[in-house]
Amino acid sequence: MSATPARDGAAAPATTTGSVPAVGLARAWVTEVAVPFAAPVTRPLRIAAGWVTGLGAVVLLGTIVALTVAAMWGWLEFLTIAAIGVAALAMAAAFLVGRIAYDASLDLALTRVVVGERAVGGIELRNPTKRALLPVLVELPVGKGLASFAIPRLGPGESHDDVFTIPTHRRAVLPVGPITAVRGDPLGLLARVVTWTEPVDLYVHPRTVPLEGSSSGFLQDLEGLPSKDLSNSDISFHALREYVPGDDRRHVHWKSTARTGKLMVRQFEETRRSHLAISLSLNSEEYQTEDQFELGVSVAGSLGLQALREDKQLSVLVQGAQLPTRAGKQFLDALSGLENTAANRGTFVDLALRTGAAVPDASVAVIICGGAVTPSDIRVAASHIPLGVLVVAVYCTPEAPLTRRTIGDVVVLTLGDLRDLPQAMRRIPA
Repeated sequence: MSATPARDGAAAPATTTGSVPAVGLARAWVTEVAVPFAAPVTRPLRIAAGWVTGLGAVVLLGTIVALTVAAMWGWLEFLTIAAIGVAALAMAAAFLVGRIAYDASLDLALTRVVVGERAVGGIELRNPTKRALLPVLVELPVGKGLASFAIPRLGPGESHDDVFTIPTHRRAVLPVGPITAVRGDPLGLLARVVTWTEPVDLYVHPRTVPLEGSSSGFLQDLEGLPSKDLSNSDISFHALREYVPGDDRRHVHWKSTARTGKLMVRQFEETRRSHLAISLSLNSEEYQTEDQFELGVSVAGSLGLQALREDKQLSVLVQGAQLPTRAGKQFLDALSGLENTAANRGTFVDLALRTGAAVPDASVAVIICGGAVTPSDIRVAASHIPLGVLVVAVYCTPEAPLTRRTIGDVVVLTLGDLRDLPQAMRRIPA
């Protein structure tokens, strides 16, 4: 069959039949022949390379250089250095011989604790084989730290367990695990690592205090308080008016209709369900010390838990996120992971603006800040909260006396001790 001639000025199409391009042939040969053929050799080499530590890599490189120099110039001194390097690596490899076939388990007594409480856990290693297993060093990462346990020689079916405690001086989410076994030589040239189990998160919750049910400032009744806004359908009766098309006939007041001769319907006042909005700034520039931020987190946790206990609606906002508040445990877990390390998260005022837009139906808004926030910042932040919402600003300054003042319509509390929070909330007018 003859090829169709190309038109003038156009390049003729490349012929694709009859041969495969050389690049395609090379790629196919590498992927289908060379790689499968070399896999039995390269895989052990990759595994062995993972056993070489930083010091071992230096010794190995020095040995190769010494061998090269001895071979090229015949210097016996370098040959001696190479021999010492080979002997050291060979002896180090002997320490890696043996099976690491333990069954390992990690158990935490509690996965959620409060700052200052003891967090206790345990590890257990069992020999499931029919042969004795050599001693091994077991490592357990805990947050940024590392705990080590020396496991002795275990006979068939024998087990060994260790108990450990985790310090919980700071609020955090600490990953615990996985358990890893490390077998290596005394010089640290080679190390063989085997990983068991999965890491477990330990939540260190912030300290909180109960408000003893007297959460003044939160609207108390669960059905809400009447507002000045009128509605055609609600639960707080206001007055009677004449019927207009579109009104719900279920609200017709028949006695008044019969007396006046006109169709009269009930009119209601809109009610607001209690809804607490909490704004907690994460901007590190707005806190003078780390303790101020930790006190702020504890205040947010205490107020939020009280709202959840009283079945009130709760919204908690920080820069860039709205925390989950369906349950107290979920809420405290989210507080455990908050950090204020970055200074460019947005300001206290920006967060108040976002809170007013995200929770316009709130009945109470609590904005929590550190000692670096000025009264003018509070005034501007409160202006972004919708009218009709009670705004409370809490200055968190450890060791400061409890004080209450007002800036415009904003109630400003200075809190120096978390234990003073119930008393501070009782100073807020209902």
